[in-house]
Amino acid sequence: MSFALFAAGVATFALLYCTQALLPAISADLAVTPDQASWTVSAATGALAVAVLPLSALSERFGRRAMMTASLCGAALVSLAIPFAPGLGWLIALRAVQGVALAGVPASAMAYLAEEVRPKALVGAIGLFVAGNSIGGMSGRILTGWVAQLWGWRAALGTVAAMAVLAALAFRMLIPKARNFTPSPLSPRAVARTVAGHLSDPLLRRLYAIGALFMTVFGAVYTVIGYRLIDTFHLPQGVVGSIFLVYLVGTVSSANAGRLVGRIGRRGALYLAVGTTAAGLLLTLAPSLVAVLLGLVLITAGFFAGHAVASSAVSRIAKTGRAQASALYQTSYYLGSSVGGALGAVAFHAMGWSGTVLLGLCAVLGASAITLYGTRAAHSEHRARIAHPAGPSLAGIRLTGR
Repeated sequence: MSFALFAAGVATFALLYCTQALLPAISADLAVTPDQASWTVSAATGALAVAVLPLSALSERFGRRAMMTASLCGAALVSLAIPFAPGLGWLIALRAVQGVALAGVPASAMAYLAEEVRPKALVGAIGLFVAGNSIGGMSGRILTGWVAQLWGWRAALGTVAAMAVLAALAFRMLIPKARNFTPSPLSPRAVARTVAGHLSDPLLRRLYAIGALFMTVFGAVYTVIGYRLIDTFHLPQGVVGSIFLVYLVGTVSSANAGRLVGRIGRRGALYLAVGTTAAGLLLTLAPSLVAVLLGLVLITAGFFAGHAVASSAVSRIAKTGRAQASALYQTSYYLGSSVGGALGAVAFHAMGWSGTVLLGLCAVLGASAITLYGTRAAHSEHRARIAHPAGPSLAGIRLTGR
């Protein structure tokens, strides 16, 4: 079961970001600007963001296993057509369809594991799924970079499509039938009430915004970094794709986020993630390849730590409708990726790399301001509880958590 979800994670994230490392090659071949080419990434992540919540509701009715199988098969079939897209418009449209298809996996995977895996084995199973996400995203970018250098970007996308088809087949063969799933009737009103309840919670709103802002930085930087590395440092396409090995740093930082929260609290961890990301952005302005690479390491470590802290807090804070709470976080997260990629490319086209860095710093400043507001709100609740021990509501008490 765990290896089936690992295969699903590999396929999902290899496909979702398959054009990101290829943007300079796509721009050169199709004679389009970076901001135009960036939509091949933003269309997929934006469509996924929009589709996650409704597909999570459908999985309650038709089953997690069926939803993930349909998603992977649909996305793999679309991936076989993408290398033959005649122009940028068709490429963007197919990538949007692919994003909708892929949304069924993040909409269902965690719920499936929670229902089918013994509690003692759940952490390990989720860890293997997350590892599949990371390896899929990283290997897809690295593979496309080297294949594109040898045979062009269309061949690179065909290679990723073949890898996704194999991963989808492995998932279908390895995934066992659900034993503990109980279908629920589709109730749009009930889902709407649950979503409205989550959106009315100020702490959840702040966490959604923080996740979106962190992903805005990450999406902007990694959508545009290929252009900077090729234009400024004249690196070949294969080496540019290999830059995504930096993701391994993120795997380490996210794995240690829980320990960090235990030592300095949730908001302390967010402040550290914000500071690390900002330092990395500034470092990439230096005219040195070593400095740029070190900056990417810091940005990646800061982003993954911030994302891990915010996403885990959502799961802990939501007492009811956790699937919808997590789906809302994923919606904001992938919207941040879509917006960040598009705006980061626009800023790069207008102002160069400094424009992309400026956009990232603005997003980091926004995340810092939200965290600071939450800290002050928590302190105010704490003082009010001391002054009036019987007064605060349960919601107020919950806001004082670190």
